[in-house]
Formats: sequence, C-alpha cells, structure tokens
Amino acid sequence: MGAHESAGTPIDSGILGGRSAGPMVPRLLLGARLRRLREEHGVSREDAGHVIRGSRSKISRMEAGRHGFKLRDVEDLLTLYGVTDEAERATLLTLVEESNTPAWWQYFNDVVPAWTQTYLAAEQAASLVRCFEVQRVPVLLQTPDYARASLRLAHADASPADIERRVALRMSRQRILHRQPATTLWAVLDEAALRRPVGGSSTMRAQLRHLIEICRLPQVSVQILPFLTGGHSAEGGPITIVRLPGSELPDVVYLEQLATGLYPDRPAEIECYWDAMNRLSVEAESPDETPTILHRILQET
Repeated sequence: MGAHESAGTPIDSGILGGRSAGPMVPRLLLGARLRRLREEHGVSREDAGHVIRGSRSKISRMEAGRHGFKLRDVEDLLTLYGVTDEAERATLLTLVEESNTPAWWQYFNDVVPAWTQTYLAAEQAASLVRCFEVQRVPVLLQTPDYARASLRLAHADASPADIERRVALRMSRQRILHRQPATTLWAVLDEAALRRPVGGSSTMRAQLRHLIEICRLPQVSVQILPFLTGGHSAEGGPITIVRLPGSELPDVVYLEQLATGLYPDRPAEIECYWDAMNRLSVEAESPDETPTILHRILQET
C-alpha cells in the first residue's frame, strides 16, 4: 500500500465522495501518505514516534490504517516531514476528521461482530466487489425473506427482534448497488446455492426471481458454476475480494468463517485469490446464460 502522488500533491479526497465510506478508507489514505512522506524525508519510525510521544509500533499501525489519528499528532508529523503547503495540510487534516467519523453501520453495533467491521468498511466504500459463494446467495443479492431464513439458521438462539435488525443491516448494505456511482458486483454462485431451498420453496422461488431481475442491472454480473463442472479452483470455500476507489489502496480479501473472518493481506496472497477468482469466472457459465439457468431452476423448484 503506497501513495503514488508526489509529496507536494494533495490527496484527492473527492474519491471518498458519495460512498459513505466510514473511517476505513480515509485511515488507509492518510496512513499511506504519512508513510510516503516519512520515507521520502528519511525519518525512522522511532524518530517519528518520539515526535508524537508514541512508539515505533504506533507509527506502524497508523501507517497501515489500523490506528486512529489525533489532529495534534498528524500536525506534528507533517511539520517533521516538512509539509508546509497549506492546501496539502488542510486536505490531510480533513482526512483526520473523516477517519474518526463513525460509519452508518455503527447503529447496528449490537449485531455486527468486531471481525466483520473491516469488511463492512471495505464493502461500503468499494468500487468493485467480486465474490464466490458455495452454500448461500450472496448477502448483496438476498431478498428480505431469504436473508431472514438464512439468519435464523446461523443464529438459532437469536430473538425475533435481533433477527430483524440483522435483516435490516443486510438490506442497508445492498444500497451500494443502487447509489451513484454504484458499486460493481461480480458474483460466481455454485449451483448448490441455488438448489438448496433456504426458507422453503416459496422463499426460494422469490429469491430466484429476484436474481433474474437484478441480473439486468448493468452493475451486477452473476455467473453460475454448474455441478457438471466438477472440481473447481476455490474448493476451500467462499471468497470475497473488494477493490477500493482510487489507486492508492490495496484490494481487500475477506474469507468469512463460522465465528470469525480472515483477511489475507500479503501481496502474494491477494494475487493468489485473484487468480482463483479469475479461474472461477472462466469455469462458470457466461453471465449471458444466467437468466436461462435461473429460469430452469425456478421451474424445477
């Protein structure tokens, strides 16, 4: 992760506009710029940490976007790095404010596990989401009834009110497909996800009809990996890759598990998952075939 601009060029904070990004993207942008400035001026992490009354590890966390920012700390670092241009200082200090602004999903904190928050931040800021699902229709394509049935299976002891809050969160997440500019979603679904009647046949039929309709959106591409394909390149389970706006930030790989989520972040790991996703898109049926396949499964459901 590194900023590509020269040290004297302000970051274009406009790439955040309209995406309800929450704190993640501004933290990553600010951290990347601070690292670039520090390296260009030959300042060690130890020396930078001393200036802000912190440690080397604090600077490392800040530069990786894993730590909040204080206005005074960033002002002191910019002075240390010789940033005197008022426009650049103002832009970076604006990112400090944005990095400390609670995201909209904080309203759902009672039903959002801590390990999910990084993914939600990435998803809601995404320019592109690519995913592969084996057992379920992707959350961004679920109907309320399908989501409700799926959540009851995953949270058998949850109260009806708790389930409804979780459904509301899922429906709110889907707004990224309808905003301007819309997030592009490219999903590959194993045929099993469409054959398994989550919530019963009525709920499943409505879900299939919804998929047929939403596939017509130019920002949504759905491919189906049929049983006849046999083995495939992602037998380890579901994969989600998120591309963030702009060119300064790395892609986010998210592997959701039963009680946690994994975020492989080494460049070689990210490349590995991109390779698997690209091979899946070749192995699956063309998006043009998806409506026909869905209609056939609907008739059989």
